[in-house]
This record gives sequence, structure tokens and C-alpha cells, in this order.
Amino acid sequence: MKIAILGYGTIGSGVFEVFGTNVDNIKKRAGEEITVKRVLDLREFPGDPVEARLTHDFRDIADDPEIECVVETMGGNEPAYTFLKELLLKGKSVCTSNKELVANHGTELLEIARQKKINFLFEASVGGAIPIIRPLMESFSGDEIIDICGIINGTTNYILTKMDRDGADYADVLAEAQAKGFAERNPEADVEGHDAARKIAILASLACGAEVDFRDVYTEGITKLTALDFEYARRMGRVIKLIASMRKIDGKVFSTVRPMLIPAETPLYTVNDVFNGILVNGRFSKSIMFYGSGAGKLPTASAVAADVIEVAKNRGRNIPIVWSNKKQPIEDRMEQKNDFFIRVKHSDKHKAKEVFSGVHIDELKPENGEFAFIARNMAEKDYEEAAKKVDIINKIRLLNVAQR
Repeated sequence: MKIAILGYGTIGSGVFEVFGTNVDNIKKRAGEEITVKRVLDLREFPGDPVEARLTHDFRDIADDPEIECVVETMGGNEPAYTFLKELLLKGKSVCTSNKELVANHGTELLEIARQKKINFLFEASVGGAIPIIRPLMESFSGDEIIDICGIINGTTNYILTKMDRDGADYADVLAEAQAKGFAERNPEADVEGHDAARKIAILASLACGAEVDFRDVYTEGITKLTALDFEYARRMGRVIKLIASMRKIDGKVFSTVRPMLIPAETPLYTVNDVFNGILVNGRFSKSIMFYGSGAGKLPTASAVAADVIEVAKNRGRNIPIVWSNKKQPIEDRMEQKNDFFIRVKHSDKHKAKEVFSGVHIDELKPENGEFAFIARNMAEKDYEEAAKKVDIINKIRLLNVAQR
């Protein structure tokens, strides 16, 4: 089978390397040799092994009948969407690592693939090297997924790990992450939680079998966290992580992305640096943990290669992916109850106690002239109303082990 790659950046070059060096193993698993015929990129790569197969013209791939499968690693919504839609309509299978594309257009592209009896696969779009898409589609097919909770953004997890270990502030750690290439020059998609929102929307769509719009996922980022938050977390025996979650409660679906205080009793406590960890709870299978490298050139490329092998093994057959175009409503979070860690100015201590008087409060040892406490089992709407009446420095929700 001959394939093509759109984009010769970090992941695209990794895919090219995997198919160039792992030839025998791939042939054994796919049942045939898989070769890269064309690679699309606007740049030149003199002296690189890709040079002989490089093209600057998309038509060289779209109009080539020998190319049966195309790997897309360009990222972003356009021109990726336009390219992939045309390729699928022409009967070429597509494998992508592009979470933005899948979150925006997954339903439509899956439907085209179904009609054409080809495949649109996206294992690498959520957890990098972590196998999570295929297990949700296949391994849980006899179960009902009721809860997904995880760390699915390596950039933010690296920043939070460094803040915890070094006692440093957010701005300093972000600058270090950018210098090391772990964070983009414009890190907004990562640090504000938008990347994680797209990924949890993809997982929620698969869990629900219907389309979850990432714009409906309530999202908070990590930019307001300080070194002092981590000091309090250590005293509580917890760490702070950016948690993306989807839960089914009484037939309703809730989904959020937000920083949370994680207890040592959960496996997510030990997921550090650029690694990702995803807990999946089935109605019958209970809690299962997926852990591994959530990014990186070759780890992500290996997940893309696995999708290409699946395409080769399923020629003329569409691999069923239960994800309809029916809209899955995401419920208003305001009725949900959480435990809140709250910091206020010490001068507001008495006012805070008065405002939160209807809630069980655990006071924490004060630090830096503040009053810090945990408000237990408080509805989100009640917290929002109380927060309007007192000068809150910061608040972080606690992950409840009993609920996970």
C-alpha cells in the first residue's frame, strides 16, 4: 500500500521515519509492505531523505490513484479540513493527529468515510502515543462508559509539575517551558485549557455515541495559579493538575476542564512532566488507567502508524466508530456539587465565614496574611453567588476520590 503525508513538521517527519525504519515489523503486522510515496510541504529539505518524495502541490497526492491512504499532520483547521474532505470523497482513507480538526469536523468526516467504505482514524489526536481511541471503540463495546477523567495536555502538566517541585511562579515556568520547546510561543490553547477541551470533547463523543461540541465544555486554565497554591496543596497532601472530565449522571452528561487538587489515593497524582494519564470508568469494568507519553515526535508517530496499519488490514471495509451527528447536550455545571479550596485576604476572614456560613468549612493554617479554607459539598451556583460578596484571591476544586 502506498501512502502520503501532509506536513513534514515534528509529527510528519516522525511518521516518515517510522515507515522508513520499521519496515519489516510493519509488513508483518499489516500483511503487506507500506511505503510513503509523497510528502506535502511548502518548504525545502535539502539533503533530507524526504527530498526525493517531496511535493509542494496537493494535487500530486489527491489525483494519484496509487495513493490509498493519507496521513495528515499539518495541524489547524484549514487547509487540513478542505484537503481531507476531498481525499475522503475521492475514496482515500485518512489518518490524522489533528485534534482541532477532529473536534470541529469529526462527525462529518466519519460519515463520508462510512459512505465510501473507507476509514477516517485519529488515534493520535488525544493522547499522543497512549492508545485510548481504539480501546473506547472496541475494548469497552460490551460496557457503558460513565466517566472519563484525565490529564491530557502535556504542556500544562509540565508547567504544573515544575511549579510543584520548584516552588516557582507560573510566568517563570512558562518561559522555561517555551525555551525547552515544551510550550508554544503563543501558549493560549494549552494554558487556557482549550486544547484539553477539544480532546475531552472527542472522548466524550465516542463515549456518548453523539457529537459533543468542545465549545460547550466549561473550561478554566492554569494562568491564575501561584506558588502559594502549591504550598497549600502540599499541606493537604495533594497536587494540582489540569483535569479534563466527562461524567454521566442520571442520564445527563457533564464535561469540564479545570485545575483540581488531586489526592495521593488516585493514580493521576503521580502523572508528571509531559506525561498524560486517563482514567476511564465503565459501568461494569470500573476504573481503568491509561498512561504514557502524550506528545513527542516518535511516540505520536507510532500511534499514527498503527492507524495506517489498521487501514491496510481493512481495505474495502469501514471500521465502525459509533459517533453520530446527533447533538449531545452538555448539562449546566451549576447544579453540580464540589469541594472548593478558597483563599481570601485576611481582612475578609469574618466576611467570608459569614458568606459561606451555610457550608461546612475546614480552616487551613494561614499563610502570607491570608485566610484559606475548604468549603465542602457546595453547589457551583451557590459558590458563584457567595464569591460575588467577598474578595477571593483564588479557588481550586478538589477531586473527590469517592466519585472517581
